[in-house]
Amino acid sequence: MKNTQKILVILILFVAIYSCSTKKNTIISRNYHALTTKYNVLFNGKQAFKEGIDGINEGYKDDYFEILPIEPVEFQEDKIVIPKFNNGPGAGFGGNDNDNKTSTPFEKSEEKAVKAIQLHKMNIDGIERNSQMDEAYLLLGKDRYYSQRFIPAIEAFNYVILNYPNASLISETKIWRAKTNVRLDNEEFAIESLKLLLQANDSVEKNLPEEIKEKGHTALAMAYTKTDSLQKVKKHLQLATRTLNDEYQAARNLFILGQLYASENKKDSANVVFRRLANFKKAPYKYKIHARLEIAKNSEKDSSIVSLIDDMKKLIKDRDNRPFLDELNYQVGFLHEKNDSLQQAIAYYNSSLRSKNGGDKQKTYTYEKLGNIYFKQDAYQKASSYYDSVLQVTNDTLDIRIRRIKRKYKNLASLIKFEDVVTENDSIIKIASLSKEEQTAFFENYIEKIKKADEDAAQLRLNQIAFGNVSNGLNAADKGKWYFYNNQSLSFGKTEFQKIWGARRLEDNWRWSEKATIGSALQDSTQVSKTNLKYDLDTYLNAIPTEQVVIDSLVIDRNQALYELGLIYKEQFKNQNLAKQRLERVASLNPNKELILPINWHLYQIYTNLGEAQNAEKHKNVILTKYPETKFAQIILNPEIQFEEEQIEETEVEKTYKEIYYLYKEDKFEDVITKIDATLPTIPNADLLPKFELLKALAIGKFQDKETYKTALEYVAVNYGNTEEGKKAKAIVIQLTK
Repeated sequence: MKNTQKILVILILFVAIYSCSTKKNTIISRNYHALTTKYNVLFNGKQAFKEGIDGINEGYKDDYFEILPIEPVEFQEDKIVIPKFNNGPGAGFGGNDNDNKTSTPFEKSEEKAVKAIQLHKMNIDGIERNSQMDEAYLLLGKDRYYSQRFIPAIEAFNYVILNYPNASLISETKIWRAKTNVRLDNEEFAIESLKLLLQANDSVEKNLPEEIKEKGHTALAMAYTKTDSLQKVKKHLQLATRTLNDEYQAARNLFILGQLYASENKKDSANVVFRRLANFKKAPYKYKIHARLEIAKNSEKDSSIVSLIDDMKKLIKDRDNRPFLDELNYQVGFLHEKNDSLQQAIAYYNSSLRSKNGGDKQKTYTYEKLGNIYFKQDAYQKASSYYDSVLQVTNDTLDIRIRRIKRKYKNLASLIKFEDVVTENDSIIKIASLSKEEQTAFFENYIEKIKKADEDAAQLRLNQIAFGNVSNGLNAADKGKWYFYNNQSLSFGKTEFQKIWGARRLEDNWRWSEKATIGSALQDSTQVSKTNLKYDLDTYLNAIPTEQVVIDSLVIDRNQALYELGLIYKEQFKNQNLAKQRLERVASLNPNKELILPINWHLYQIYTNLGEAQNAEKHKNVILTKYPETKFAQIILNPEIQFEEEQIEETEVEKTYKEIYYLYKEDKFEDVITKIDATLPTIPNADLLPKFELLKALAIGKFQDKETYKTALEYVAVNYGNTEEGKKAKAIVIQLTK
């Protein structure tokens, strides 16, 4: 009896195994392989695929300062991927698992799809009997798409379309094939196939599911993005967002649609879309918060700004918004700036910079805003420091905005350099003109001030340590003790005292420099010696120039710097008042003869622009009486000639250029620069203008430092980039950088 039962069980198992063969078209075989494919292999593959999609959605870093890509994934151009899977018989079985270990969810998902096809495919008499094979091939194609293997992906999609024309997922497969063609720059084919799909199924008897329509219009918008058809992108995003089935992609579509409206300055339409997104409950939070930020960004200068500021402040107080504090504070600062509350704007911009986990690009915009505020207030030193911070933070040196800031910073660097020259030389000249007694009194007073400042700084430092505000390596148990009960604080205070004052005896007048004694340690004595130099009166008195040649050189440099400042303020920064101040001052200081004409010409132009006819007349008379043969005098006598001079006959310009060029050949580089500076205002639109600028840069390179030379060349390369001169300047800059 037992033997009979065993034989019966074995027979049943044999029949079951035989009937489950992929070569047998039986009910048991079809259902067995379909169920095994769906609930075992494909289930695990789809789970891995979902994990990969979630990883993309969560890990992709969007740049909200630019219009977002419709699909949050970036593919490397010209990437060639070698398949890691064994596509032969028995794939997925045997072997060393560690040898073929997958590294991404998409690779794991592809492995499952391949396994489903190899183990459960039932192609009998040219007909596929396993109803899950279309799902397996679709999953295989999607995995290959995200692995950037687009040609194999299209093969998988085409297999489904050709072999399963009546499958329920045929429309989805066509959409995926179209997206893959977009990635292969076959967007025209993709557009035609998607139009055919959506239009052919637009009849009553063949209505597509809303989810498929949504995906189809999203893919069409993606394709039209490649063709730069902005209006068609908007149209299909509008159609895609009629329904919001895929909450992640729907939220992204809404955000991009709002951005497109904003880019066309249709702020009302943009805000309607952003409000819809902000109220979309299922949307990912990052899109909802950025939609509210965009609404604030699109605000007009009216009473609504106050309510928007209040809304932004509430968001800042919400602890859930900590990852967005840099953007929220920046936006509040932007609203305050728009409302002319500059001090509050500055405060919030600084809060944005202090926010933890702030993005570098956000910082560049914040630094730029602060720089612009101080620039408008004529606080050029502060503005320059903020523009410099932009350049330190960013790596995108090719961005047009960054290049503009870089030029502005370089212009400010020149301005600040000249301002420093004026300030420093003025101080030295003034002190050099004092009597010995006055010089001594001046520096004694100065030394007392810096001693007092050092004492206050040292005392503050000691107080901080005494009250436990600064750890400086102190033990937790010692913090907060009274200073003289804290041995470490006392030791630190003694060291700080010796750094500033040196080793001194406890006696009256201990501050005098001669009271300092040599310490036992060479390093301490060296530090004391260095520190005490700034309290030594002779150090300052000996540094005062006494030779008239040196003083005259300081005067010349200062006057030249004042003149250069006048030109920078007038031509580059369009600050007529500061330009007037600098040029008027240098005019009153008996400048070199070659500066008199250009100074009077620029002052004549400034006062004319400011509508100060009397002052303009004064400088006009200087030019007419002292320099009647110059072009400047001709332009003044014949105002209409200025417009003609903007189109000066090329023969005249060429003649001037040749004269200056011969000076360059004769190594008279300073004369070249002076003559070009005098010529440029008279030929603002001449075709040879780039040649003059390049010649000036080359002359600068012959006798000034490398950085100044490089700056002059970069000016030519940036402003005349499309000309031969601009290209030549750029090539020289590249050589200098190597």
